[in-house]
Amino acid sequence: MRATVLIRPKAGILDPQGEAVQGSLRKLGFAVAHARVGRLVDLDLETDDPAEARAQLHRMSAELLANPLIESFSIELEGEGEGEGKGKGELEGEA
Repeated sequence: MRATVLIRPKAGILDPQGEAVQGSLRKLGFAVAHARVGRLVDLDLETDDPAEARAQLHRMSAELLANPLIESFSIELEGEGEGEGKGKGELEGEA
């Protein structure tokens, strides 16, 4: 099962990369009020069970992929929940 984990700085945490991107975009003439820079991790899991995949991904994110002090994460499972709500089975969490 394919999955994507998106890791972002938590609200209120300084994001120097986001500030640099915002400043550069403004210099190029784009009206950008705010920018945050995060990371995207694509994974192929060896399970076909969505519940097991979500549990594994949540644990991976909380224990390794995200820094619990300054980052939060969201999880998407490919092919689950398409066309509904957030789409692709997105799950939000804090490490």
